[in-house]
Parts: sequence; structure tokens; C-alpha cells
Amino acid sequence: MARNRATTGGTPATVALERAGVAFTPHAYEHDPAAESFGLEAAHALGVDPARVFKTLLVSVETGLAVGIVPVHRQLDLKALAAALGAKNAVMADPAVAERTTGYVVGGISPLGQKKSLPTVLDVTASGFEAILVSGGKRGLDVELTPDDLARLTSARLAAIAR
Repeated sequence: MARNRATTGGTPATVALERAGVAFTPHAYEHDPAAESFGLEAAHALGVDPARVFKTLLVSVETGLAVGIVPVHRQLDLKALAAALGAKNAVMADPAVAERTTGYVVGGISPLGQKKSLPTVLDVTASGFEAILVSGGKRGLDVELTPDDLARLTSARLAAIAR
């Protein structure tokens, strides 16, 4: 994988990848404002199996906010995520809170380069791929990297959190 600053747009996510010296490939596409699912839109626009494209979701647990990263064609299992975090329960975070906390807009929230480091859980299915795609920090930009690099940079633990 290569780094290409010209196509990344210099988002906090791509800057974090570059600073860490992590190999990644940016994938830009034309975002359709009418798209019902940002993640499925990305998979379709890029011609990538939706199982390899992961969405970043913010949840609220007793101790604060946390991040769940799951394939775009599946849903986040809130009970499984809570268990992976050692929490009693989890609820989806308010979109405005998610945007304020991460510094990204909904549909472009990347697990990388967030304003604040949050507890993160990556769905175990990611480990079945050599490379996965996550948001590059804005709508219309995904970055491809290894699941190991993503887990290392976000201090994510792996768990079965998708249903």
C-alpha cells in the first residue's frame, strides 16, 4: 500500500497514518448526499466487498464514550460491545456528540486521528482480511490498511461485536 497525500486531502486520519509511518492506500469517491448508508455507498462506489469496508460508530457506556468498528453490511451488537468493554450496557451516542468528540462529521467519522482517544473495539472479522477500509476522515474518502495497523493505532481490542 502506498501513501498519496494528493488524494487524501490531509485529514486528521491521514495525517495520523503518515505520522505513524503506516502504509495505507487512500480511496476517494464521489459522495452522493442522497445515499442512505454511507458505508454501503463507499463499498459500492469503490467496488469493494462490503465485508472489507468497516464503519466507525460511537456509543455511550457507563464510563463515557467508546468506539465500535464493524463491517458496513452488518449492525453493531450493543450488548456484545458493552461486554467487550466490561460495561453493563451500551447505547448509540447522539450524532452531535459523536461529531463534537471526534472532530468528524457523521458519515466521515474515522477511527483514526480523533480529537480524543476513546476505548475502541474492532470486530473480529477484520482479522480475516489482509487489508480493510475505514473512513479517511471525510465523506467520499476511505483509507485501506491492515487490520493489525488499525488495531495498533487505535489501541483496539478484537471482539465479535457485529450481528
